[in-house]
Amino acid sequence: MPTIKEIAKIVGISPSAVSRALHDHPSIGKDTRERVKQVAAELGYEPNQLAIYFQKRRTFTVGVIVADLAEEFFSKAVSGIEDMALQHDYTVLIGQSHDDEQQEQRVIETMKRHHVDGLILSIAKQVKQYDYYQRLLKQRLPLVFFDCVPDMPQIWAVEADLVEGTMKAVRFLLRQGHRIIALINGPQSLPASMQRLQGYRLAMEKNRLKYDPNLTLFTDLSPSGTAHALRELCDYKRKPTAILAFNDYVALELMHELRQQRPEISDKIAIVSFANLHINKYVAHPPMASLEQFPYEQGQKAMQLLIQAIEEKAQHGGPVSARRITVSPRLVLHVQEKNTV
Repeated sequence: MPTIKEIAKIVGISPSAVSRALHDHPSIGKDTRERVKQVAAELGYEPNQLAIYFQKRRTFTVGVIVADLAEEFFSKAVSGIEDMALQHDYTVLIGQSHDDEQQEQRVIETMKRHHVDGLILSIAKQVKQYDYYQRLLKQRLPLVFFDCVPDMPQIWAVEADLVEGTMKAVRFLLRQGHRIIALINGPQSLPASMQRLQGYRLAMEKNRLKYDPNLTLFTDLSPSGTAHALRELCDYKRKPTAILAFNDYVALELMHELRQQRPEISDKIAIVSFANLHINKYVAHPPMASLEQFPYEQGQKAMQLLIQAIEEKAQHGGPVSARRITVSPRLVLHVQEKNTV
């Protein structure tokens, strides 16, 4: 394995100058920097990452934990994270929690053992207690939450404005003439579910429509949970003419169940959801509309925030102040809107 001393001997400068040249230090001239990098490449030199860590207390590596990379939202978000990381010479380690709290913690602990400089995390949807995240913050580990964000004060986070987005969706359905609108939500313990409920209630109240709790159903987001929620709505005396679904996966499952359970009304119930999956362009029965949450941009912003937190830790021993970035969802129509109200 070639060393800095060998490069220094060939180029004719000191080992410390070689080290500065490899890190583009301004005290080393451009020609010398290029010559050093050329020789290093020819020799196949690779920096000792462990030595760099002990010297700088940084590895320029960050960890990213999401629920499932098979989900389009997370694959796009990770692309945004990686592209921004590349611009700042960071390497990204990626792990999946599969919405399992214990698996999430195992992945985080593994990444900590690899001395990541910080973490970007979309928490598992079944998490109810935030003690573990509080411990991470007390350890002064730079941590940025995105998408699925815990209801905690003083955190760094990037998230869609789900209250605003839900209000946009309800207003769209009201313009279509719907007045009995149901909400098939996620777990009640999930902050994102409660934000959707808040937006739903606000939109109904602003249009002088009484909130009916029987039209709001919390589910575990599984296909069986969605099917059960649909049966409850179909058996309720106030039959909804429109349903706001937690996301496009729930919406697609809803439409499938409607065609199986109640084919006579499957084309009469309007469905709007979150995510705006690319597959909506190709399915025969997409939701009427979806809320685009801009996952790629969320990923980029999360990485930018994490870099800021890492820099603050380097300068002050830890992130100085909490910062949150909110992304405004955009309603994307899959059918032509009609103005009936």
